[in-house]
Amino acid sequence: MDSVDLNVLKSALAWRRAGQTVNLVTVIETWGSAPRPPGALLAIRGDGQIVGSVSGGCVEDDLIERCRNAPLLNAKPEVVSYGVTTEEAARFGLPCGGALKLVQEPITDTGWVEDILARAEKHELAMRTVDLSTGRVSVSGASRADKTAFDGTVLKVIYGPLWRMLIIGAGQLSRYLAEMAQALDYQVIVCDPREEYRADWNVPNAELVTGMPDDVVVQLNLDAHSAVVAVTHDPKLDDMALMEALKSPAFYVGALGSRVNTAKRKERLKEFDLSEAEIDRLHGPIGLRIGSRTPPEIAISILAEVTAVKNRFPLEKVSDKATGNFEACAT
Repeated sequence: MDSVDLNVLKSALAWRRAGQTVNLVTVIETWGSAPRPPGALLAIRGDGQIVGSVSGGCVEDDLIERCRNAPLLNAKPEVVSYGVTTEEAARFGLPCGGALKLVQEPITDTGWVEDILARAEKHELAMRTVDLSTGRVSVSGASRADKTAFDGTVLKVIYGPLWRMLIIGAGQLSRYLAEMAQALDYQVIVCDPREEYRADWNVPNAELVTGMPDDVVVQLNLDAHSAVVAVTHDPKLDDMALMEALKSPAFYVGALGSRVNTAKRKERLKEFDLSEAEIDRLHGPIGLRIGSRTPPEIAISILAEVTAVKNRFPLEKVSDKATGNFEACAT
């Protein structure tokens, strides 16, 4: 669940607690070019105020009118479709002949909302199941293999925890990484035991911790929604974090450094309790080859690779004919 949808649920809960009526709209299926994926959320308050989006603005006005005119008492969830015909797609301004199917439901019991938000805070995956014939909602644990699905009667929506990024080092590059990563919906934690680097750290909402990197990695209990990026250039610090992170379920573990330094680092890691498979998980040299030189450009390169890995987008080794070197590039 990205921060947009998390804020939708938080706003919906606050509105209901304040006594407002609230309808929740969930994208369940799309065709063609659709701005928002299945599972995306929109909350509509009784007075027409909204938070979130299901179409980037194409159908929201119509949904507001529907919710204003529909009685909420004893109302049940219903399926709403847009853009099924060419004329309707043109009417609502859906791009490239796109179409979408939604479920609109009144929020009467806020218990399930509180449950989802609590699980997200603990970085747990959750599945919300809605029986459209009764309006009954239940919440259970979910796995990465589960997907948002709708069989015509029962809607199952997966809500994932916030992605986390642990950055080792509080230097200049880390500032850009932390700022950009937050824009990509990561909860950012920065670890640096060096007082001289911590003194000027001032990135809003990026937590700074002072423990030793290996201890911090263990304490965070990294999961499959976690990434670790080591950028201190100090092997004593970077390697400490890596030797624990590579044993964790973190979806991405990478370290800044040249090919030569990366090769040396992998040799050093062999001296610790790491298997070949675990060492092979290390991304390095870190980032995609985009000709980056400045700290913000390097941060973009790193986050591009992290994004490709997170989205399970294949990375291939592409030869640099001028140098004979190889870099990781997204296909």
